[in-house]
Amino acid sequence: MSSTDRALLDIDRFSLQIGQSRVVDDVSLQIKRGERVALVGESGSGKTVTALSVMRLLDVHDMHYQGDIRFDGTSVFSLNDEALRRLRGDRVAMVFQEPMTALNPLKTVGAQIAEVVELHRAIKGRALRDRVYELLEKVHLPDPARALKAFPHELSGGQRQRAMIAMAIACDPELLIADEPTTALDAALRSTIMSLLVELQAQMDMSLLLITHDLPVVQRYTDRVLVMRSGRVVEQGSVQEIFEHPKDDYTRTLLAARNTKPLIKPVSDNTPCLLEARNLDVIFGRPGRFWRRDTQTHIVKALSLTLKQGETLGVVGESGSGKTTLALALLNLIDGVAGEIRINNQRVDGLREKQFRPFRRDLQVVFQDPFGALSPRMNIADIVGEGLTVHAPDLPADQRDDQIAQVLAEVGLDTDILHRYPHEFSGGQRQRIAIARALILRPKVLILDEPTSALDASVQLQVLNLLASLQKRHNLSLILITHDLAVVRALAHRVLVLYQGEVVEHSTTESLLSNPQHHYSKMLIESAQLSGVS
Repeated sequence: MSSTDRALLDIDRFSLQIGQSRVVDDVSLQIKRGERVALVGESGSGKTVTALSVMRLLDVHDMHYQGDIRFDGTSVFSLNDEALRRLRGDRVAMVFQEPMTALNPLKTVGAQIAEVVELHRAIKGRALRDRVYELLEKVHLPDPARALKAFPHELSGGQRQRAMIAMAIACDPELLIADEPTTALDAALRSTIMSLLVELQAQMDMSLLLITHDLPVVQRYTDRVLVMRSGRVVEQGSVQEIFEHPKDDYTRTLLAARNTKPLIKPVSDNTPCLLEARNLDVIFGRPGRFWRRDTQTHIVKALSLTLKQGETLGVVGESGSGKTTLALALLNLIDGVAGEIRINNQRVDGLREKQFRPFRRDLQVVFQDPFGALSPRMNIADIVGEGLTVHAPDLPADQRDDQIAQVLAEVGLDTDILHRYPHEFSGGQRQRIAIARALILRPKVLILDEPTSALDASVQLQVLNLLASLQKRHNLSLILITHDLAVVRALAHRVLVLYQGEVVEHSTTESLLSNPQHHYSKMLIESAQLSGVS
């Protein structure tokens, strides 16, 4: 077979066993030059492990493989260390899921991209700096000169993802592996990043392997799809075949999970208000004085909201719009807050931590990333029971154990997990543990900060159904912070649309999705429709 006829990447009946677990089982996959192929499936299906094996990036004890992975006709398992270094980042490159953890926080973005170029190309000095600048321009960063000198934490999520892409394409790779490149991004950014990847792929004649659980992205941007479950490929075909005529029951389940419907019951007009904010402002930094420059940033501006008992208020907006800052202000977790906040008609703004602590029983939070929010040093019993330790230190041990067991059962988990640790669980299970930790104190208000953004479609639907059932059972009030309008449609009664810290639209969910009034709301909905929310 000529080099022009054979597949650029040929995964041939590849199996991988780690200890007693077979994490990849008899997977075959071919990608031609210039082709875009998606690998989809729920968390733990083997997608990322398969992709990491292409570059032999797995370094795990007691690992055994069968079959072969060939790149341009050569087995990657036949390469020595030097040949592997030449392959990685040069001919094959990878965009990782979370740029904040993939980028070195101690080096500027420009230095990290330059490091890749220096490693594979004989470029130094001014020519190297020009190449880095050119790459940042190529990924459409708005201010390449600033980004070149910036540290990762100084860039937004979308900008960090662009910097990661610039690093990946630095040496004009033949194959680009993108592992969940849009998971934590809002609909507008998701569409922008995927359009950028496809644009670069066409410009550079790259092949693209997209690993994702975002089926609308797959449908719009790829040519072929492989569906994985429990380490095996259960179905593969063209995008049209898979989405219009799926053959496997699991594929049908994944496709059905996209179509979320309202899961909530109506709230009457005379229901009492539990939480209220009036003219809320959040300002970071400090004002200028004499010789000192003004470094203040107005994050949230004159924001007002109300939340009734048993109601869900959705807060939507793109990254940087002030959604999470609003949550932190309501939770009394940040400084620089002005305005009025009432819980059960009691003013709580301006209270010191010790004074605010009694109100924390009624106001709990579930964060976006359950793995980062759960302490790796604490077992599940200690994590879930932590609220009782703080707020009910005199509770007898048997009653404490009963309450922990009860709340775990409510979120669909067994008590046999009590002595295990967060790393032993899937993303969906970790999010259930985080919800259990928030519920242990029986709060009246639960703030959910992007509770499903890191989850695949099927697990996301499970978590949404869980939240809806918990709300009905306990008459919980929810503040749902999200960029996913499908999640808003499923859970929210009303919606605030935030743009640059200001509320630009406030209406019922049905009204917003069917007839948005503000041009920014219309843009969000159009972007979401491109990503599969209709």
